[in-house]
Amino acid sequence: MVGSREFNSRLLVGTGKYKDFKETKEAITESGAEIVTVAIRRTNIGQNVGEPSLIDFVPPSDFTYLPNTAGCFNAEDSIRTLRLARELLDGHNLVKLEVLGDKETLYPNVIETIEAAKVLVNDGFEVMVYTSDDPIVAKMLEDIGCVAIMPLASLIGSGMGILNPWNLEIIIKNSSVPVIVDAGVGTASDASIAMELGCDGVLMNTAIAEAKNPIMMAGAMRKAIDAGREAYLAGRMDKKLYQADPSSPTSGLIK
Repeated sequence: MVGSREFNSRLLVGTGKYKDFKETKEAITESGAEIVTVAIRRTNIGQNVGEPSLIDFVPPSDFTYLPNTAGCFNAEDSIRTLRLARELLDGHNLVKLEVLGDKETLYPNVIETIEAAKVLVNDGFEVMVYTSDDPIVAKMLEDIGCVAIMPLASLIGSGMGILNPWNLEIIIKNSSVPVIVDAGVGTASDASIAMELGCDGVLMNTAIAEAKNPIMMAGAMRKAIDAGREAYLAGRMDKKLYQADPSSPTSGLIK
């Protein structure tokens, strides 16, 4: 469950950086994702009349659109962007809030994020929120009323993987809303690790769109999400540091 909506897939994907909308659709379909993020300031979903529209290839009747505020660096711009998205999508209120703090690292500005989240929640939006991997900030955003917390694994588009699994585990442990890793996933093993940690889902874009074969990578990510989730539910064996444990019985050996 995310807010008032229920989904089957735990993989969320972006719609940017593909060579064209046809490839975007093929990758999304192969990923099995039900939620697709859309950068309202960068993607045409009807606001640019006469230009190719994402809606023609990835119809909102088949996928849940998650308008995001990519490219916004303050609360005011983020709020305005999501209100525009709500008008373009006939009142759709499930959104991803993303307020950046630095043009070089694209690291989130958590102060502006908190301010925007307060306004949007009070305005009736169901807010999924991108943030740092700070457990205190994550809890503050949950207390405001955000329906999903989306801590970064590493910098947006970096493909560096999960840099701080311990912070993610603290956030997961203390959260009563879905925790979805967002940003930094580079390949299938990163997605699987996130799921093995207990994350409820993973959102990615560049890892698929900039793969040499985006369609094949989308399928690999789908399988990694499923494998990681199953491993989490199965329960990992205890680690025995510096201590071997024979796989075969040690009694009744042939002499």
